[in-house]
Amino acid sequence: MDNNETHYVSNINWYPGHMAKTRRMLEENIKLIDAVVEILDARIPLSSRNPHFDDIIKSKPRLVILNKADLADNAKTEKWLDFYKKNNIKAICVSCQSGKGINQIIPEIFELAKDKTEKYAQKGVKKSVKVMIIGIPNVGKSTLINRIVGKSAAKTGNRPGVTLSKQWIRLKDGLELLDTPGILPPKLEDRDVALKLAYTGAIKDEIMETELICYSLLENLMKNYPELLIRRYNITEIEGLKGYELLEKIGRKRGCLVSGGEVDMPRAANIVLDDFRNLKIGPVTLDFAEEYYE
Repeated sequence: MDNNETHYVSNINWYPGHMAKTRRMLEENIKLIDAVVEILDARIPLSSRNPHFDDIIKSKPRLVILNKADLADNAKTEKWLDFYKKNNIKAICVSCQSGKGINQIIPEIFELAKDKTEKYAQKGVKKSVKVMIIGIPNVGKSTLINRIVGKSAAKTGNRPGVTLSKQWIRLKDGLELLDTPGILPPKLEDRDVALKLAYTGAIKDEIMETELICYSLLENLMKNYPELLIRRYNITEIEGLKGYELLEKIGRKRGCLVSGGEVDMPRAANIVLDDFRNLKIGPVTLDFAEEYYE
């Protein structure tokens, strides 16, 4: 990517009014909360984390959930879980698609809130456990709630920005879940973080140019998972290619041609991004615990 492209993707200021409103709502409701469940994308555990949540949550007990584990590299996910354990952070990985790990969530929540519920019990008071579900857009908060509840209690969609207001969901076993809209930091200054969020659909595709996102994704995959690219697109001699050269190769293989034999690059880029987001390329992790936290 040239300098102009780098500048384009490194200065994203995307903070719609509903996000500022959501932050205020989280700050107002946190005092009512017994525990917090923070949902991350298992493919990008670092990049899918809003660091501003720490200021909101403060000392509340927290469970980290690495969602979409079926889309992530298993070995890399295990290294992230090991990192959280070493840092005394309770974390589990789940897949809303397959249901893997969902049954662990409620017991872990009650364990987190154990001190508070025991204090109430000593006073003869039985209160439900109130839990705030937080995360950036499109990490699967509402889908995960629906899995826990066993029905469509929260609005879902495979795009960011579906949940626009808070929703309380009450469970029979004395648990109340507060589903909240996803919010990103007010400004994404880290180019790599912004791009990874774009790969996974946490940033709306309209915000960044699809071709530029795809060039970067392909270069990332060529560096870390070249065998998956070769297998998926039946291409060879990819070492050292730039993202746009890779996309052109893929576009020709997939017949994305226009008059004159030129590759329809926007069409090819959409194919690659859809493949990545729907596990057609393969399970991939793009944030590495050993790289960031050695």
